[in-house]
Amino acid sequence: MQPLCFGLIVNPMAGVGGSVALKGSDGEVIQREAVARGGSPRGSDRTRRALGAFASAGDVRWLTWDGAMGERVLASLELPCTVLGAPGGTPAAADTRAAARALLREGVDLLVFAGGDGTARDILEAVNQKLPVLGIPAGVKMHSGVFATTPERAGELMERLVRGGLVSLVQREVRDLDEAAIRAGQIRPHLYGELTVPEPGGFLQHTKERGVESEPLAVNEIVAEVIERLSEESGPVVLGPGSTVGEIKRALGFEGSLLGFDVWRQGSVIAKDVDARWLDQNVESARVVLSFTRGQGFLIGRGNQQLSPGFLRRIGRESILAVGTRTKLKSLDGRPLLIDTDDPQLDREWSGLLEVVTGFEDVLLYRLSDRENDADMPDAATDLEDDRE
Repeated sequence: MQPLCFGLIVNPMAGVGGSVALKGSDGEVIQREAVARGGSPRGSDRTRRALGAFASAGDVRWLTWDGAMGERVLASLELPCTVLGAPGGTPAAADTRAAARALLREGVDLLVFAGGDGTARDILEAVNQKLPVLGIPAGVKMHSGVFATTPERAGELMERLVRGGLVSLVQREVRDLDEAAIRAGQIRPHLYGELTVPEPGGFLQHTKERGVESEPLAVNEIVAEVIERLSEESGPVVLGPGSTVGEIKRALGFEGSLLGFDVWRQGSVIAKDVDARWLDQNVESARVVLSFTRGQGFLIGRGNQQLSPGFLRRIGRESILAVGTRTKLKSLDGRPLLIDTDDPQLDREWSGLLEVVTGFEDVLLYRLSDRENDADMPDAATDLEDDRE
């Protein structure tokens, strides 16, 4: 199975000003003063703690920056990595931003960084909400909501992503305090924006029935979320098979084909039960809404061969809107969602973490792979009408 690709950025001076009462570590002047007072940076040590709690760290492909910004920590744990670049001298905020942009260009599944609120601000400036990020708490000021509670919790969350646990994808604030004002006895917090962050995701309270998800209610919430998203689409929307997507079709105002693909655009049905040739000849770009088979986990490649490799390459991975309840994801027992397009290279390219809409304003981050990681795979002949929901 294709390994997930994680990016790592360590702020090697994070936390250096904390123990020596400097109220922060931002800027070279404060960092030099902190070192002169005997302050100790925490970024590297706390990153080691996080990766030490990440049992599957060796199963991940790591991309990072040279030296103390990541490569040194990974080497100390004997974790192979690809180094994309190096700081121009003593690592500074500009190097963090450059590293984050490089990792974004490389398409990592998750950007992991160690630092404090200042580092979070640099990450926000570089990537905004274009990829999920996870902060290892290592700074002095950590008022932002992007950090795990401890380094070990960060490692456990990364483990959950790799092993197929339920992980929510949420927006969390990046906040920072004015360090000069703090030293003058004033608290001046400022909101800089939000980053997309993974969090442990069990069943949410609003979808519970005696501690178990109510699937009919969850499906209704999925429909509401998808309809809201599609209201902003100006191009065609290709809606796949299954009962969950069928409910979306009804909410859009038409009775679609249960096991086929229907095409809708801005309030009108363009075509029903289309085949691969029709899509290839008539749709240049589109949003594609897909569910997956319960137990098997096939998102692409079982019951939807109408999506040819050429069509998929043309619309791009970002055009896929996957939907399914948390209970359906739990039925996979940690196995990934699967892709089998008859184009192995495309399958490998599209493998990685994928957003799955599981309710209203409720999104999980789940693995998509070209290979099953469990030998006891369910029978591929299972009736799709029953299982693709």
